[in-house]
Order: sequence, then C-alpha cells, then structure tokens
Amino acid sequence: MKRWVMLGLLVLLLVPGCSNDKINVEDLTLGLMLGMDLDQDNHMVYYLSSPVFNKEAVKKNEEFGRKTETFRQAMTGFDAMTTGLTIRGKVQVMLVGKRVLQHPDWFRLFDGVYRDAKYSVNARVIAVDGPVSEIIDFYPLDKPRLPLHMTKLIDTANRRGITVRTTLQELHRQMYEKGMTPSISEVKMSKAVEVTGTAVLNERGKYGELLGFQESSLLLLLQNRGKEINLSVEIPGKGHGRPVPRSVTTFRVKSSKIKIKTKHAQDKFQFDIDIRLPIALSERLFPFDVRKKGDKLQQAIDKQLKRQFEQLIRSFQKHQVDPIGLGLYARAHEYQAYKKVQDRWGEAFAKADVKLSVKTEIVDMGPAK
Repeated sequence: MKRWVMLGLLVLLLVPGCSNDKINVEDLTLGLMLGMDLDQDNHMVYYLSSPVFNKEAVKKNEEFGRKTETFRQAMTGFDAMTTGLTIRGKVQVMLVGKRVLQHPDWFRLFDGVYRDAKYSVNARVIAVDGPVSEIIDFYPLDKPRLPLHMTKLIDTANRRGITVRTTLQELHRQMYEKGMTPSISEVKMSKAVEVTGTAVLNERGKYGELLGFQESSLLLLLQNRGKEINLSVEIPGKGHGRPVPRSVTTFRVKSSKIKIKTKHAQDKFQFDIDIRLPIALSERLFPFDVRKKGDKLQQAIDKQLKRQFEQLIRSFQKHQVDPIGLGLYARAHEYQAYKKVQDRWGEAFAKADVKLSVKTEIVDMGPAK
C-alpha cells in the first residue's frame, strides 16, 4: 500500500503544471476599496482603488472613477481602464456617499454585489460625509495602503465603542429584517480620514441622523454589542469652569446587563429597558470622596445616563428608526400585534412607550486617590 502511495506522489511531482493558468500578481488589479457617489448632476459615479505591484511604479495605489448606472456596468468599465485582470473577491471597504444615502431605495444598487459570489461579504460599509472621491484619491504617506488603513480605522473605532461595524453581510440582514433598521459607520475627510460616528438609516435605507461618539456608545450598549466603552457625564452642581471643566466624570463600562420586557396595550407597544452597568472611574475633574459618598456619585451618574438614553430613544422615534432592534422583541413576545405593523415598524415604534431604568456600580476607582 505504501509503495503505491509513494508512486502516486512521485507521479504528481514529475507531471508539469498548467503554466497557462498561472497569473502573476503584477497582472492583477485587486479591488480593495469600492465607492459610489452622486456628482453635481445627480449621476451615479463608481470608484475603485487597487494596489500597484509594479516595481517601476512610483505610486503604490491606482484609483479609477466611472460614471455609469450600476455596479456591474462600472466593473466592466474598470476592466477597460486597468492593465490587470480585475479581481473583486478582496474588497475590504465599500464607501457610500451621504448624498446617495439621502435617497430611499439606494440599496437596490447593491444587487449586483450580492448576486456575484466573488464579492467578499466581510467588506465594511461606510457612509462618507462629503465627496467619496476625496477619500479615494487620498494618499497618506505615513499610513498603510488606504483600503487597509480604512479597515483598521473602522475596526479599532468599533473596539473603542465609538461606532458600529457593519459588513455587507450584516447590512443585508439589517435591510431585510423588519424588526430593526440599519446603522453603519460614518467618516469624513479633513487633514486625514476620521470617524465621525454612526449613520442611522430608516427601513428603506434613507439617511436618518448621525450619532456622535457618546450616542454611538449608548447604541452599542442597547444592542448588547459593547465590548469596552468609555462614557462621560456632567454632574450638576459641580460648576462649569473654563478652560478646565470641573463637572465632568468619565468611566469605563467593563460589561453590561440589558433586560428588555415587552407588552402591547392600548394599541401600542410598551418596552421596559433595565440597564445594569459595572463601571470603573477613569477621570473625575472635581473633588469628591468616592469611598464615603460613592452611592451619591452613582445616583448622579445614573440620572445623567438615563437622561442621555431617553434623549437617544426619543430621537430614534422622531426619525422613525429602530437600530436597537426592539422590533425583534416585539415579534418574539407580542407576535400577533407585531404582525399587523411589521411592514411599517418605524411608524409603530415612534408611538411606543419606552421606559428606562439605569443602575451603575463603581467597581474600580483607579490607582489615584
């Protein structure tokens, strides 16, 4: 038996490979970043960013723009412009201009992406506040290739709890899930590319509002997706000194326990959200004896956090969006009532009663007294 195995391996080693099927990396155009935006005349423009592997090339990235109606047409146009065979399976970032997001049903433009199995479903979907071309053409000398830098930028911001991390696959789920509405990271171009927060979309994908860093952190907590989140609150009565703010305390949420109870009464949904947060103080800009009066500080933090959570949810209801996914709880616990409004859940959620209770516990004060 071993003799036949050895003979088979020898044959495989001696038989030459099909050299005609080999493609050198220099002959490929790896589309690592794609973008879509509207020009001044409201025509769709698609972008492609690809690394250059040619030793003679001074610039290590090449960028292309194509004015067409669909992604599929744009890819055909890129094939006519590039010297290498365009490869779509390595896409890391998908940029979408804010002007595109302000139109309902823009998501249909992704149809060709989802139907082509060669596209990577792990690409990060990012909203761009401003022209997408500014980011596509950005060439930082002190950072890795831009698509890799963008990927790391979003992943790190998500780990820090200041934005969500939505891939093509996750966006597809959120768009077709009737019990929640989508949310994606948002960036803008200044001296460099910077994360600005989280873009919240309605059930048709239309841009609703931008959540800042603190609001994005609160959203991640409500979604039970917060890993290690830093929050800041102002404690009333401690003054507002300038330039040094004396009323601010910052703390790190090590873990969270969120319980959501759902009812349907008087023709509307009711949600009771109980939030428990063990916290570690990381900054306190006012004198306070935490050891003796820790309970009072916790109560003050609870009150301010509750106010912030309530403002966030009222804003969601105003825009008729539900990035938290409370519709999933409504479907699970009040299915008959949810079934009647599932096709207009944003409107039903806007009328819902949402009650919150927040309880923090200081478990760490840091090494400083």
